[in-house]
Parts: sequence; structure tokens; C-alpha cells
Amino acid sequence: MQTHFTSAQLADPDLAVCNQVLRTCVHCGFCTATCPTFVLLGDELDSPRGRIYLMQEMLESGTAPSRDVVTHIDRCLSCLACMTTCPSGVHYMHLVDHARTHIERTYRRPAAERRLRALLAATLPYPARFRAALRAARAARPFRRLLGTRLSAMLALVPARLPAPGVSGEPRVHPAIGPRRARVALLAGCAQQVLAPSINEATIRLFTRLGVEVVVARDSGCCGALVHHLGRHGAALAAARQNIAAWEREISADGLDAIIVNASGCGTMVKDYGFLFRTEPEREAAARVSALALDISEFLHRHGYEPTRASPGIRVAYHAACSLQHGQRVTTEPKALLARAGFTVLEPKEPHLCCGSAGTYNLLQPEIASKLRERKLSNLEATDATVIAAGNIGCITQLASGRLPVVHPVELLDWMAGGPKPAAL
Repeated sequence: MQTHFTSAQLADPDLAVCNQVLRTCVHCGFCTATCPTFVLLGDELDSPRGRIYLMQEMLESGTAPSRDVVTHIDRCLSCLACMTTCPSGVHYMHLVDHARTHIERTYRRPAAERRLRALLAATLPYPARFRAALRAARAARPFRRLLGTRLSAMLALVPARLPAPGVSGEPRVHPAIGPRRARVALLAGCAQQVLAPSINEATIRLFTRLGVEVVVARDSGCCGALVHHLGRHGAALAAARQNIAAWEREISADGLDAIIVNASGCGTMVKDYGFLFRTEPEREAAARVSALALDISEFLHRHGYEPTRASPGIRVAYHAACSLQHGQRVTTEPKALLARAGFTVLEPKEPHLCCGSAGTYNLLQPEIASKLRERKLSNLEATDATVIAAGNIGCITQLASGRLPVVHPVELLDWMAGGPKPAAL
């Protein structure tokens, strides 16, 4: 693809990367077949190829985009299915991330939208604030049909009950049971601590029984992905910088064999820290952190997970989270682990299509997100499974409205290796 950035623009390292990404695209259109919004809406401008044209024009001009351009870019889920499909290796993620930053810096959204985005950025990454917000939202749930589409959709996602706060998010060391085989840091996360602390608890139980010491580092927190996808680049770097410093202290203190992430959206972000900080003073530390980051399924697959209980004879529909299958290219490990644990693993039709969660997407684009959720649930339930397993808290929350319980794979693996049966079952 031919581009027309000036030499002054290309002195900006972010625009230089965007130029490289744009020039890789050959407009073949393979990406359109796997793009959820194009599949639903049939609009070329709601496909990766169409958005690439819009982003090129916007970034080359350096000016504020029009409302129409913002609408089409906002509709992108960042599911990254286009990157898996692309035969030319176009790194769409880095392009759309910078486009969102440019929009945030140059475009003035309507007041109501600015307030909503500011509320999400100030609430979701902070467990105490998020829990308080959910409690308030639960009181408003009976009146959601009287509110607008967006607020009604947000309230519909609020769980009927909140689990009690666990201790798994508190900074401490969980020693290995028996001889220590490895030492890892666990990203406790933000929203997951509130919505499903059982995931971190299952992770810690399973790892310590496998002889893995687990440390939740002091001052580690939100990975930064939520605000990053809202175009708030500075806030994303601040969150990431805090994690990098926290994990560097653990590396210096007693070493780390891995940084474990059990929410795949966070994993995609942490694995990209090296790129995000490539021009920052922390670039070497960020690269170290990215190199150590592993999805929980990658670590368990490499370090020899084995069940201790007999097969339960349960059929599991595996939902491949976009951030795992497209963002991290981790596809076989979760299914292999579940099969090793004795479950019958089933894959739905259209496994490449997003469920509509996509970070804050289901809050900001509820109509499209709802259609994708119903499509995904229909495919998952058609497998005649007993339970759905998904490796990302956003997907778990999004799919919870179906008739099947939804759990994280680690909860099933922990159960089969001596832990408690998942409460959802």
C-alpha cells in the first residue's frame, strides 16, 4: 500500500510503525471474511480493509477525524481475527491502537460519551471502585428497561450476586507444596478479582500443588489494556509501568520463571509491553517482562499438568477467546489440557468469531455486542455440551446469560487435580 507521510511525520516513532503496517497491506480482502463487524453489517468501512483506508487518511492528514470515521473505528472489536487471516502479516493491532490514541487526542466526543468513557477508565481498573460501582448498579437493575439502550445493556451485564472478595489478589507469596520446581508471579488483574476471584484461587491452588511458588507482587495491578483500548495511551503506560517495576523487584529478589496471566486479554497486553516501551527508559525491563509472560495454559502445558481424579465424563464446549487465539496465537494448549484432564472437548462452529465482549466493547457498542453474543451462544449450545470453558473474564461475563454455565479452564483443571468442584457446576 502506498503511503504519503512527510519526513517530519515519520520522525514520530508511532507514525513510523503505522507507516510500516500500512505499507504491508496489499488490500487482498481476506480479512473481511473473518471480521465480525463486516460479517454482521456488510459494510466495507466496517471491515479491516476499510478501516485501514480510513486510518491512513486520518493519520496522514494529522487532523481530527470526522464523526463517521470515528464511528467505524469505534466499531472495531480489536478481536484481531484479521491478523490471523492476513497472508501479508499486517500488524493491525498496533495500527488501530495508535488510531484510537489519535482520536482521543484530537476528536471531541459528545458530552455523554466523554462522561461514560471517563467513568469506565476511572472504575474498571480499580477493584474497590469497581465493586462499589457494581453494588450501586445492582440497585438500578430493576429499572433498566426505563433507561437508554446503552445503560440498559450495561445493567444487564451486572451479576445477580457478587462473590465475596478473596485473598488471592492481595500481595503475598504462596509457597510451593513440597520441593519448589518453579517460581512465578501471578497477575491478579482488576475486574477479574471482583467478578470471579475463584479463577485466581484455582490458579494458586493448582500451582502450589504442582510445586510452583506463586507471588502476587506488591503494587502490581491492572495491565492497562482497558484504558489502552479507550485511546488513553498515557494511562495505559502508567499502569504498565507500575507492573514492570513490581515484577522487576521480584526478578531481582528471588528470580521468576514466568509471569502468569490467566485472563487472555491481559496476556495480550503484557506480552506487548516490550513494543509499547520501545522508546521509553524502561524498554529493557519491559522487554524482560514480555519475554517472561505466559498464558496459564502455556505454562501448564510445558510443566506437565496431570489429573489425579478419574474422568468426570463431562462435555466441555471450548470457547477460544480472541485475545488468546488471535492476540497470542495460543490455540492448542487449553484444549489439550482439558482433554488430558478427562473432559470431552467440543469446538463450536465459527470459533474464530468474537463473542462481543472485547474489553469495554459490550458497554460501548451494546447492539453489535448483543448480536455477536447470541450468535456465539447459539453455536456453543449446539455442541450439546454440559459447560463452556473460556480463558478470559470478559468472555465469561459476556456468555453468562446463556443456558450453560461458563467457567475458566483452570477451574476445571484444578478440580481434576484435587481442588474443589467449580461452583458454577
